[in-house]
Amino acid sequence: MRKGAEIAAWLLALALIAYGLWGGLAALNWDVIIKWLPRLTKGAVLTLELVGIAVVAGLILAIPMGIARSSRHWYVRAMPYSYIFFFRGTPLLVQLFLVYYGLAQFDAVRNGPLWQYLRDPYWCAILTMTLHTAAYIAEILRGAIQAVPPGEVEAARALGMSRAKTMFYIVLPRAARIGLPAYSNEVILMLKASALASTVTLLELTGMARTIIARTYLPVEIFFAAGMFYLLIAFILVRGFKLLERWLRVDACQGR
Repeated sequence: MRKGAEIAAWLLALALIAYGLWGGLAALNWDVIIKWLPRLTKGAVLTLELVGIAVVAGLILAIPMGIARSSRHWYVRAMPYSYIFFFRGTPLLVQLFLVYYGLAQFDAVRNGPLWQYLRDPYWCAILTMTLHTAAYIAEILRGAIQAVPPGEVEAARALGMSRAKTMFYIVLPRAARIGLPAYSNEVILMLKASALASTVTLLELTGMARTIIARTYLPVEIFFAAGMFYLLIAFILVRGFKLLERWLRVDACQGR
């Protein structure tokens, strides 16, 4: 009896939510959404570009840091620990402002060869997002390396493999499988964090939506469309990582 009452309550709540959503969707100005879809699509493409470059470059940067963080020697762990502590301990928005506005305060930077890139908000956003996500990926990799069963490492050493070969052929491939679910979560988090790039005048998805709202004065319709783009991209990424995990036969007990 109690279970039936709970089911009825859930069905009623879902019906009320569906009714509210239907009423809200019907009230939207769909002509405006359709008109500005090409511009929002252009912003979504830039968002994908920012996230794609950042997570791939961040992974490349994180691999040596993750290996160093899993070292038994404190002096090897010290530098990557300091880097990870800073970038995980400060907000991405603060880091973005430090790179975009802060570096321009130094004459050495303005007169240096990299100024043509550092004055561009596109490259500042990519640099900041890469450095930020590299810290999180390094910690993911460190945990995955330490979760590799010691017996596999000992077996590789018993077969005469050097430490470098053991790390490259045994530890890293297994750690990649263990850390893949957490890495997929980090990619989704970076997708949502990419909206902060709009604060430095980049017209990615959120920045494009804000520009359109300044012309149409219809925030609900435009932000609704932008939100649907984010949901679609996140759904595709999640499904892609699920297929990759299935192909690599990743399971929750790999590190045990």
